[in-house]
Amino acid sequence: MPRPLGELEDAVMTRVWQWNRPVTVREVLEDLQQERSIAYTTVMTVMDNLHQKGWVRREAEGRAYRYTAVSTRAAYSAALMNEAWSTSDNPAAALVAFFGMMSAEQREALRDAVRVVQYDDESATEAPAEPRTEPPAEPRTEPPAEPRTEPPAEVSAPPEAEGESAGPPTPPER
Repeated sequence: MPRPLGELEDAVMTRVWQWNRPVTVREVLEDLQQERSIAYTTVMTVMDNLHQKGWVRREAEGRAYRYTAVSTRAAYSAALMNEAWSTSDNPAAALVAFFGMMSAEQREALRDAVRVVQYDDESATEAPAEPRTEPPAEPRTEPPAEPRTEPPAEVSAPPEAEGESAGPPTPPER
């Protein structure tokens, strides 16, 4: 379960997430030094701790390491929110209180996110079959009807997406 990052850990991870590429201790150090005075060994220790905690992976490059984030900042934030929500003794009340703290922009982002999740859910699963309200029909005792000899009614295919064509259209049979 994720624990919130400390202030310096967050500052380091912010750079790793923003740069979205393998980074060295030296690169992070130089960027951090624009905001505060900090030693190379401090940044190296923080990055090693982040590696030990599983937040970054590292690859040796000469005598140094290049560090890469294991997950995104969004995934980290989501894990923190899920952890806080799941430990509540009243999750619904916690959500209501959380939503009450949100700005209008954050609530709009939430509505957008719910729409995305609903769309993903709908496209990932087919609609469940309607429950049957009538008892099943009794088994037939008469012989089945003769096979149909007339052609079935023509069913038109849905229009293809613009720019996507499976080939030239075929004329309808008469």
